[in-house]
Amino acid sequence: MDISKKKPPFPVSDNLRKYLLSYDRSDSLPIKYEDLTNFQDSAAIYDSKGNDTLWEAVRYHPSFQDEVEAALTYIYGLLKTGGNMSVIEHLNVSRIDYCLFGNSKPFRIRIINSLNDNHDYFYIKKADASRIYGLELEHILSPNRLAFIVDENTLIEEHIPGIPGDAFLDYYIETPNFLKSYAAKEFVKFNERCFVMLLGDMRSYNYVIDVTPDFDKEQYRVRAIDFDQLCYEGRKNNYLPQFYKENFKIVEFCMEMLPQRTVEQYQYEERTLMKKRYIMGHKRLSALLENMGKDKLSSDTKRSSLIKDLNEYHATNSFDNLNSMGKVLKLHMELMLDKPEPKH
Repeated sequence: MDISKKKPPFPVSDNLRKYLLSYDRSDSLPIKYEDLTNFQDSAAIYDSKGNDTLWEAVRYHPSFQDEVEAALTYIYGLLKTGGNMSVIEHLNVSRIDYCLFGNSKPFRIRIINSLNDNHDYFYIKKADASRIYGLELEHILSPNRLAFIVDENTLIEEHIPGIPGDAFLDYYIETPNFLKSYAAKEFVKFNERCFVMLLGDMRSYNYVIDVTPDFDKEQYRVRAIDFDQLCYEGRKNNYLPQFYKENFKIVEFCMEMLPQRTVEQYQYEERTLMKKRYIMGHKRLSALLENMGKDKLSSDTKRSSLIKDLNEYHATNSFDNLNSMGKVLKLHMELMLDKPEPKH
């Protein structure tokens, strides 16, 4: 499948900033993304098998290192406790990582609890309107809640735990406890959520699988971790994870384990749950989509191409005069969530 090699970042508009402020997504940060780029040296990070992870551990000038770590600990407090530092005085920064791979070139901050050695992560990235809209849509419409903060051109994101999709497909599906039918069900639901939200580029390394032991089996939840390609691409199939070759293994056992009738059942279940969340968060979602409709999130060429595909998919011409990807998404979402139950 052809996808854009490099999506340009889109600026955070004044309207989006007002929305973020209204819904407690904006705060003043003691250190910004650009400040962190002034590191003095770095060292490659390798995994347990000796493979380069494409992340580098960075260090700052000794006169600046303590200041950076104090600021990052404070940001973690903003993200987790609303800025109440008295309950996290025992937390410290144990490592700052930097990644040149991907559009956002993120910093990954490892926070450690000095009382029990438990650790957590959060990320600092360049703010991109596409990603912010994607995070907020995921928060409202999916079963997952997300914490993030925006300040000017800096985006702070909490860590989304789970096994990376590529690692899951490489080794986890061969483990004795793995249940193909349960994983297939969750992938079908994830596939449907991505399509409803027009979330693109869900190749296996852009989502994780959260594995939860149950009393007699394992439960799986597939969660997106990359939101940069929200309503950016120009082809319908770019928004369906099933069409990416990197997901072939999971598509293969979905076809093996699930008859078409069951697939349609799971799709309808997911749309029903999304519609309930849509109704419950209608005021917030309406404000978000109104702002999206005013912002430029893709090219005119891609928008025209997607309009053609969606007109065909929905058997309509209602998309023809829509002049932004935000408006395309709004109409597509309404049509998807009003689709009737499958008939057999």
